[in-house]
Amino acid sequence: MQVEKTGLEGVLQITPDVYADRRGYFMETFNERRYREHGINVSFVQDNLSFSKYNTLRGLHFQYPFSQAKLVHVLRGKVFDVVVDIRKGSPTFGKWYGTILSDENYRQLFIPAGFAHGFCTLSETALFSYKCDEFYKPDCESGIIWDDPDIGIKWPITDPLLSKKDRGYSRLTDLDDGYLPKWESRQNN
Repeated sequence: MQVEKTGLEGVLQITPDVYADRRGYFMETFNERRYREHGINVSFVQDNLSFSKYNTLRGLHFQYPFSQAKLVHVLRGKVFDVVVDIRKGSPTFGKWYGTILSDENYRQLFIPAGFAHGFCTLSETALFSYKCDEFYKPDCESGIIWDDPDIGIKWPITDPLLSKKDRGYSRLTDLDDGYLPKWESRQNN
């Protein structure tokens, strides 16, 4: 497996080894021992699956407190996946990273706790898988408006399909500091 740093502390892009032949392919989507060797030291407790139609944008979501680390990948289709550093005090606070995840490139993205996450669907449909290290807690759910001009995400779509909830989120700068995770350098851990 190939693991690449993204420029946001702890966010990793992973390309699993894929063994393909005329029958199809096989790949390991998670192996605790191998992922721990690359610094992914979390215990996943919940798996989620979303189905989205073309031009759907989900996000930018986060949970606080009880922040979630996530390992995400696309089972079918193609998405533009985005993470935003929302850890107050982080040197990369408000910065974002985006990448294409698809059933053709097999990529995964590991997103540590303390980041907002979202994606938009670029194929006719997409099946999107999330492994989470913390249970979903509706009363801790929050988000940032997808087109926050201070963050400046370069989405590959301009008029996305959004849920009412996602349309109603505020800008990152409008969120009270008490509702954002605090940055702790991983070098000290």
